Amino acid sequence: MPDIVHFEYAQTGNSSKTDSLGMREMQARAYAARASQYLLIKSPPASGKSRALMFIALDKLYHQGLKKVIVAVPERSIGASFAKTQLRKYGFFADWNPVDEYNLCFAGSDSSKGKVKKFHEFMESKNDNILICTHATLRFAAEGLDEKAFDDCLVAIDEFHHVSADDSSCLGEMLRGLISKSSAHIVAMTGSYFRGDSVPVLSPEDEALFTKITYNYYEQLNGYKYLKSLGIGYHFYQGKYTSAIGEILDTDKKTILHIPNVNSGESTKDKHSEVDFILDSIGEVEKQDLETGVITVRRKDGKLLKVADLVDDEPANRTRIVEYLRKIAKPEDMDLIIALGMAKEGFDWPFCEHALTVGYRGSLTEIIQIIGRCTRDSKNKTHAQFTNLIAQPEAKDDDVVVAVNNMLKAITASLLMEQVLAPEWNFKTREDGDDSEEPGTIKIRGFKTPSSKRVKDIIETDINDLKASILQDKTMQSAMPGGVEPEVINKVLIPKIIRTKYPDLTDEEVEEIREHVVADTAIRTAKIEEHGDKRFIRMANKFVNIDDLHIDLIDSINPFQAAFEVLSKSVTPSVLKMIHNVIEETRIEMTDEEAMLLWPKIKAFRETNGREPNISSVNPQEKRFAECIVYLRKRKRERDAQNAR
Repeated sequence: MPDIVHFEYAQTGNSSKTDSLGMREMQARAYAARASQYLLIKSPPASGKSRALMFIALDKLYHQGLKKVIVAVPERSIGASFAKTQLRKYGFFADWNPVDEYNLCFAGSDSSKGKVKKFHEFMESKNDNILICTHATLRFAAEGLDEKAFDDCLVAIDEFHHVSADDSSCLGEMLRGLISKSSAHIVAMTGSYFRGDSVPVLSPEDEALFTKITYNYYEQLNGYKYLKSLGIGYHFYQGKYTSAIGEILDTDKKTILHIPNVNSGESTKDKHSEVDFILDSIGEVEKQDLETGVITVRRKDGKLLKVADLVDDEPANRTRIVEYLRKIAKPEDMDLIIALGMAKEGFDWPFCEHALTVGYRGSLTEIIQIIGRCTRDSKNKTHAQFTNLIAQPEAKDDDVVVAVNNMLKAITASLLMEQVLAPEWNFKTREDGDDSEEPGTIKIRGFKTPSSKRVKDIIETDINDLKASILQDKTMQSAMPGGVEPEVINKVLIPKIIRTKYPDLTDEEVEEIREHVVADTAIRTAKIEEHGDKRFIRMANKFVNIDDLHIDLIDSINPFQAAFEVLSKSVTPSVLKMIHNVIEETRIEMTDEEAMLLWPKIKAFRETNGREPNISSVNPQEKRFAECIVYLRKRKRERDAQNAR
C-alpha cells in the first residue's frame, strides 16, 4: 500500500547546530523563557528536551535563587537521559552534576519506603540540589510532605502527557497542589501533548499560567543533517498477523517491531510464540549471547542478524538486553528489536530506520512516540518509515465493526501526523487591492482576523491539540471518508467540537478559530506551484490561484478525503463496501417498523434488478432500500451479541 503520508525535508542542519552556549535551536528557545515560574515545553522526540531542562534548571539554581531541582520521569530507564553531562566545555557556565545517591531510578519498587525516605532526606539536605526519580516516586514521596516543602524548588516533569486534569490522576492532583499552595517552579516537557482518553493534561485555568515553548515536528525534521524523508503507511492482512509479517518486515533495515498487546484482537495470546515465529520467519536462530542477551539469527541468504527480544519479561534477561541496547554505538550493533510495551517514549536507537507496529494503538500519544523512534537523525539513513500492520475486516468476522473502526482510527491518526509534520503558515485577510506577498504567509479573502488574546493563544499554541480533538471525534471519523458534504464537516461538525473544547468562547471567537482550523488543515499539506509570476495551490482535487483564495472556497473542500482515496485503492471492493456500510450505520436513522415495511420491496427490487440496492444511488428510493439493508444487518449483529452473553 502506498504511504498515506510522505514528506521530503530540506536537510538544513539547523536543528542540530549549537550556539555559543552549546544550545541547539529548541534549547535556546526554551532557555530564553527561563525566568518563567511555569514553563511548558512541547517539542518532538530527539529535539533535546533533557538538556534544555539542564540549562534552565542550572540557571534557576545559580541565578534565580532556587535551592533544589527534582526531575521526574515516567519510568526508570528514562532517568539515564538526565545523567551527568558536561556543558561547560561547550560554552555554558556550569555542568550538570547530579550525585548517584539521589538518582532514584534504580531497580526496585518506585513506591518503596527506601526511595521515599531518600527523597525526604534530599529535601532536608543542605548540600545536594539535584534529584532524579520516577513519576511514581514523586507522587508517593509528596504524600508525606506539605506543599510548602517545595518552595524554592524546581519540579521538572518529563513526558508530561502522563499527567491528567482528571480528579483520579494522583500526579495531576499533586501538580495542582504545588501550583495553588507553594511557590515551586515547574517545567513540564512532552514530545506529544495528545491523550488517547481525550482528558486534558491541565485545566484551562492552570494551563493559562504556563509559558508555552513550542518547537514543532517540521522544524525538527527539516533541520536534520542526514534524514531527508519520512513515510507513514499501512499494510492490511487477513487471518493471523504472523502469516503476513514476512511481507512487510525488511531485515535489511534497522527495525523496531512492536507486536500487539495480548488483550487485543490481533494477538495470538501467546507473545513468546509470536517472537519465536518471527525469528523463524527470518531464518535460523544460531545462538543467544548469555552475557548480553543478543540473539543471532542466520538469514536465509546467510547474513547474520542481531536481534533483541524485549518481549521476554524475565527480569534478569530484560536487564541484560536493555543494558546492551543502552551502549549501542554503531549501526552494526543491532538489526532488529522486537518489543511489546517497551522501546517507545524515551527509548533512543538513532540508527532505527523502520518502526513496524502490529495492530492499532488506541492512543495518539503512543503512535507519535513510536514514530519518534525512527526519526532520529543518523548518518546511516536518509529515509524513516512507520508502518502499521492492521487486520483487514472480513464479512464473516463478528468484529467487523471493530476492525473497520480501527482502520478509520489508524488513518485519522496519520492525518494528524500529516498536519504536525508539515510546515506551518500564517494566515491573514486579503483586502481588495492588496497584491503584496509576505514570506510564510497566505492571504485569504473573507478570512476573519482573531479578535481576542484568547483566540490568538489557541491558534498559536493549541492548534494541533484542537485538531487531535477533531480527528478523535467519532462523528468526524464517520464523516471524513466522504458522503457528508464538506460544508457540513467544516461549518457544522468542527465548530461543535470547538465549542465543546472551549465552552468559554463567544460565537464570534468560535468562528474565528473554525476558519483558522479549516484553512490550516486544508493548506498545510496542499501543494503550491509557481507558473510564471502566479502561484497556484492544489487542495484536494481543486487547483486555484492563491490570489483568488477565499474562505468560502476552502469551506467547500473536504481536506481529509485524499487519505481515504489511497485506502480505496489498497483494499478489495468487497472490503471497501464493508467499510462504507459500517460508516453509513452511524448516519442512518431508521426504525424497526420502517425496516419491516421496506423489506418486501427490497426483495422485489433484488428479483427485478438481479442485485442489491446501491447506497450511493442517486435514486432516493433505491438509496433508502440500501440503508435499510445496512440497518437490518446492524440490528442482527446486536441481537447475536446479546444472545451470546
